[in-house]
Amino acid sequence: MTHIRILGLLLGGMMLCTACGSKENRLPAETGAHDLVFDRLAASWDEALPLGNAFVGELIWQRDSMLRMSLDRIDLWDTRPTDSLSGDRFSFDWVYRQWKTGNYSAVQRKFDEPYDRQAAPSKIPGAAVEFDVRSLGPVRSARLVLADALAEVEWEGGASLQSFVSATEPVGWFRFEGITPEVLPEVIAPRYRLEGELAASSPVGGHDLRRLGYEQGRVEHEQRADGGTIRYRQPGYGDFYYDVAVEYRFAEGRLVGAWSITTSGSVSADELEAGERAAAALRRGIRKDYESHRKWWTEYWNRSSVTLPDKVLERQYANEMYKFGCVTRRNSPIIPLQGVWTADNGLLPPWKGDVHHDLNTQLSYWPCYTGNHLDEGFGYLQTLWDQRGINREYTRRYFGCEGLNVPGVATIKGEPMGGWIQYALSQTVSAWLGHHFYLHWKYSADPDFLREMGYPYLREVAAFLERITVKNERGERTLRISSSPEINDNTPQAWFPTITNYDLALLKSAFREASEMAATLELTDESAHWAALEAELPPFDLDSTGALTFAAGHPYDQSHRHFSNALAIHPLSLLDVTRGADEERIVRATIARLDEHGSDWWVGYTFCWLANMKARALDGEGAATALRDFADYFCLPNTFHANGQQNGTGKSNFTYRPFTLEGNFAFAAGIQEMLLQSHTGIVRIFPAIPASWRDVSFRDLRAQGAFLISATMTGGHITEVTIDPTMGGTLRLANPFPANSTPCVSGAVSATLDGGVWTIETRKGEPIRLRP
Repeated sequence: MTHIRILGLLLGGMMLCTACGSKENRLPAETGAHDLVFDRLAASWDEALPLGNAFVGELIWQRDSMLRMSLDRIDLWDTRPTDSLSGDRFSFDWVYRQWKTGNYSAVQRKFDEPYDRQAAPSKIPGAAVEFDVRSLGPVRSARLVLADALAEVEWEGGASLQSFVSATEPVGWFRFEGITPEVLPEVIAPRYRLEGELAASSPVGGHDLRRLGYEQGRVEHEQRADGGTIRYRQPGYGDFYYDVAVEYRFAEGRLVGAWSITTSGSVSADELEAGERAAAALRRGIRKDYESHRKWWTEYWNRSSVTLPDKVLERQYANEMYKFGCVTRRNSPIIPLQGVWTADNGLLPPWKGDVHHDLNTQLSYWPCYTGNHLDEGFGYLQTLWDQRGINREYTRRYFGCEGLNVPGVATIKGEPMGGWIQYALSQTVSAWLGHHFYLHWKYSADPDFLREMGYPYLREVAAFLERITVKNERGERTLRISSSPEINDNTPQAWFPTITNYDLALLKSAFREASEMAATLELTDESAHWAALEAELPPFDLDSTGALTFAAGHPYDQSHRHFSNALAIHPLSLLDVTRGADEERIVRATIARLDEHGSDWWVGYTFCWLANMKARALDGEGAATALRDFADYFCLPNTFHANGQQNGTGKSNFTYRPFTLEGNFAFAAGIQEMLLQSHTGIVRIFPAIPASWRDVSFRDLRAQGAFLISATMTGGHITEVTIDPTMGGTLRLANPFPANSTPCVSGAVSATLDGGVWTIETRKGEPIRLRP
């Protein structure tokens, strides 16, 4: 139980200009009902106020008497090669032979144990900037202003701090008012060299930083009459190093400074080094950077919005979308487990802060589609596209064939890291990643993306899957051995002799999506080829109740954090309750199994995934309940997803607190699924909201086909629907009004209602309105 008390929220919708110290000197900020507001600073890094711009990040908290800003950069990585991922035995054929002959311990020694034992490859922390704030007295309030991505701290003695990470430059800013000269910044380097016994370490808890073997970097602080300069260079593995720089000025009780972090790799790519960045920022001035920063965030928030009657869920949603804006950009690397907020506790981050394609990156980008943030989601696809060369080489070395697969546990460069290889080196990772290329095309309706990136990526994935699959004795296309994350952990039993529903769903999805994309490009032969491969796959395996199993003979008979058996329902949309009685029975029976075996061994993201599935089953009550459980029991006070339950409620046997982001973003996607669905080709408005939600609305959520949709429900009745057809085309819309009403449709080329579904012909950029 945390000791930080969250202050009462402001009245909904109220926007105030913060006031402390000299108003004319302070950066303007619009506070709101969803802001994080505390009566003291957090005492641990994972409860801090988070700021970021997808490249650099900052966490504001208090360690003893020091205000601490933990600084991070996305590409701070130790990417040293791993001996276990090389040699003749780095081969799926070798793994299969060991499993087949009962010698699987050899596989665990080669692949699994080194990941647990070795500290690197790993994400690494940056540094911290500390300020001695003892003279300022107790903290009166600490606030994160979501609208402006601005942190504010006020002390009882009248001093104040404002800090932000520029949305458009790789720099962070701080501004103190009403302080004395002793409140000056000091850079605190991570302890890579320190006498004493190494801390106990594990991939989950984090390895001791000293195990990396670095020489300790040197901090140099040059103080001048008007301020100072701080430089810190930390050598890493091989030729890698990173620089941290702080430039600051002090006058008349005001301290203004800027910081930046650069790496040897970023500087070699023609980026200014950290000292030049920080100095250039001070020359521009804090107000100029804040102006462009605020403009970016205003445009970000204007992309879409939701208003919910459940203010706990509404507040959590706003905070999740805030964090999403902090950790991804069109040109940024893939979101790793902790984004730009690496652990600041003397240890490496949980699970080495890796790029986890087991489910973590996939869930992390769910809210970019319906949330109308395709631009922010594009960095995921661009990175995967740019890493194809590395991934092709991995595919050739490990699987012995051409085509494209991706390691399930990877460095920022896309190289494999090892671990439980059923998932870290899974056969179907690229199929799930390829699904995101498909989603981007469906939601953008961009023909250039389809032709230049979307289909070319899926074609390589499908070609690999064709080569890795085999025919069984019944002539069905299958895999030699199969897995279902993370069932049976890394034991030999985690390999199934028959294909799992997880792998099967990904094979079906990849071949089906490749076929559809090829057909759209009028590549008739290729489309037919992929469709024929899908037709060779077996049906999904079901248990006696009609629910999806893990694999034949292995029903869902245990509580488990990963709903890998149900991937066909969500997110792959291969089974849906609206597509006939047979599919509806499978979906409902599968969810009933999940509910039956309960949440004993779930983590936070599991509840969010369940909410997405329940929304797909049109169960608004169930979806809202699962999301409330996540928000109430699996998040820290700053809304960070802690994986384990935090409030002693018995919701889960996991009570640890390793922070990862995928649960946060899966929550946001769950809210979106409740409000708008389009995955079947028919748009549904408010498809899965609780009956008690009588007043609810959303603005500019995105449906497949590139339609931006806004809708308002008042007193339980939908009063207006607005559609912006950004690419034109035909919209199919489930009638959102009572069947006996005669809705008014304006702005359409044509609109016909048949069987409860509107078919609306649209023109690009000409809005359509529907009223009852």
